[in-house]
Amino acid sequence: MTTTTGAPADAADEVSLGELLVQSSKGDRDRAAAKALAEEETLLAHKGVRAALIVKHDGRMTARWEGLMGRLYTLGLDDEQRAFLGLVLSMVGIGSIPLTAVESLDERRLLIFQRAIVRLAGNDRIAVGTRL
Repeated sequence: MTTTTGAPADAADEVSLGELLVQSSKGDRDRAAAKALAEEETLLAHKGVRAALIVKHDGRMTARWEGLMGRLYTLGLDDEQRAFLGLVLSMVGIGSIPLTAVESLDERRLLIFQRAIVRLAGNDRIAVGTRL
């Protein structure tokens, strides 16, 4: 990647969309949801999700969560992606996705969601990982 002057961009200066959303989060719910999407990565790479979620407000990229709920079934997501996104939206208080949607998640997304729930609860002492 290059800068506007044509010089190579420093990799340390590049910030991902997920990191921008986390940094611009307004509260704990937004931050936990943004961090979950940033960790999951594939949903933020989906053009339809980005178009429905991301808005520029006061020169900053922010998440407009309510823009996603109405389009959840029209974005062309598979069942697992839709389940994960629905659970993330429920973290910010949008939609009514049953907790049984976790049955649709693969192990990677389930782990991300578990960490997000712990963050949402404000608990930094619980370790989420492999059972011994």
